[in-house]
Amino acid sequence: MRVDLHVHSHYSDGSNSVEEVMKMASANGIEQISFVDHDTVNGLPEILILGEKYGIEAIPGIEISAYDFKRDRKVHVLGYNYQPEALHIKSICQSLLERRQAHSLWQIEQIKAAGYELDVKAIIETAKPSTTIYKQHIMKHLTEASYTSPEYKQLYRKLFKGDGVASGDMEYLDAVNAVRAIVADGGLAVVAHPGQLDSYDLVPELVEAGLGGIERNHPDHKAEDHQKVEALAKTYDLVMTGGTDYHGVFGNFIEVGDILSPGNLINSTFAHR
Repeated sequence: MRVDLHVHSHYSDGSNSVEEVMKMASANGIEQISFVDHDTVNGLPEILILGEKYGIEAIPGIEISAYDFKRDRKVHVLGYNYQPEALHIKSICQSLLERRQAHSLWQIEQIKAAGYELDVKAIIETAKPSTTIYKQHIMKHLTEASYTSPEYKQLYRKLFKGDGVASGDMEYLDAVNAVRAIVADGGLAVVAHPGQLDSYDLVPELVEAGLGGIERNHPDHKAEDHQKVEALAKTYDLVMTGGTDYHGVFGNFIEVGDILSPGNLINSTFAHR
């Protein structure tokens, strides 16, 4: 099967609607897909309906913004095939969305104070149907340069990194609690792109919390990462997943299906867990 288990839509920080992504997936022969929008499952009803429309199996998904407080680094945790109600996931994500929105509004004010013109109401409209503003939405109102251009990267670093006026971050959730919430909702918890965020050392601790998978195929992963993921998957009996981490024009130039998962997620995947 041609499977992409890591795509984003305008329900979080992707630039495309669910239907636009589904059309691309259909054109590229994708048979199974998972939208893993950040800290929200609001798009799931539409995703399931459009999956049927385009003949693509849509796996419920989410990417939770978490943190490894022991090693002081971010960790992203993917959740798949959870119960549609997702009560535990929604419970932990609501506070994350509120914190992100408050932080984004603060960032906008800092950037305005530095002399840039920004209209909060216009940015909120750009973010819809997401109820949360992301840095990509702010950047869209600051520059017409593409995400991959030197101009965009320079401005982004100037504002959001290091000593930038809008640097700093929100308070994240403990990664262990993210895994537990996904498992409590009957889902498969997967550590996302461990090579990108250097999450390898945390895997044994997450396994104890119920981690069932690890992402192997990702745009930021190299051959060395593939080897590390394969070794951990073998040691801890973890499912390997993967995908494009597609964000449309809000991300690197890549199309849905350019990077595929090493396997698909069917109900039998979870039967032994």
